[in-house]
Amino acid sequence: MLWLDHVSKKFGDRSVLSDLTFKVRPGEVYGLLGPNGAGKTTTINTICNLVKPDQGSIRILDRRPVSEATKALVGIVPQENLLYRSLTCAENLHFFARIYGLSQVKRVERVYECLKLVNLLDRADSIVENLSGGMQRRLSIALALVHQPKLVILDEPTTGLDIESRYEIWDLIRLLKTQGITVLLTTHLLEEAEHLCQRIGIIKGGKLLKQGTLDSLSQCISAALVALVDTPQPDRATARAEQLGFPLRHYGRDLAFWVPQPMSLRELLAAFEGIELTSVALQPVRLEHVYLEITRSV
Repeated sequence: MLWLDHVSKKFGDRSVLSDLTFKVRPGEVYGLLGPNGAGKTTTINTICNLVKPDQGSIRILDRRPVSEATKALVGIVPQENLLYRSLTCAENLHFFARIYGLSQVKRVERVYECLKLVNLLDRADSIVENLSGGMQRRLSIALALVHQPKLVILDEPTTGLDIESRYEIWDLIRLLKTQGITVLLTTHLLEEAEHLCQRIGIIKGGKLLKQGTLDSLSQCISAALVALVDTPQPDRATARAEQLGFPLRHYGRDLAFWVPQPMSLRELLAAFEGIELTSVALQPVRLEHVYLEITRSV
């Protein structure tokens, strides 16, 4: 569906994208992860032909993004809601449908379908500025879908939303996938990518460090479990972990040990017998552990 091939971009002397290469397959949700300033939004802007890459190429369904044909294939939801706040939900959708050249009959049909899809049919005549943040975000997604694109790009779609609204957006993204729509999702919320994405690319400093399924990315960590330990004797705990062959990591202020083999909490406590432990938690290897390991040395 989407192919970025050795794409590079500089703004002045600053490199924002460096030899970026990845493919998004038809019908999948592909997550592009990275910290603020990693190059995620610039990547989107190059795909949408808002920024010209210095090197490399971008193709959508084997067509270049500059063609008129590809504009109809892509819908984008930017970080900021680009809504006309004094218009109603339906009026916003009618306006964007006209921009995409839909006939009057088709506009009426698509406005109804899109409002129903994002669960805003009962708010069709509501003024946008009176909607909650989550409703406005869902309306932004409806605008991106009004012309029936094959690829939808969601740039940090749940940033700033409360947990209930975030879950509503997640359910909507899952629904898009069931309809065969390809989704490129940029996010810095690792839990979001873990729940939604079939494949994940990790970007930092404009470079793609790693990509793959969560299972394949998890192979970067030689651990079956991660033990989080709080202790007033960190040096003794670390020395014991070294004897046991548990690699040490620091996740913020947490002391973490990679446990190579499956182990119960009882067995772990026995392994650290004689050392004062305030708390111990065993976790499965999560995307956050993988992400930190991949990005820590860059």
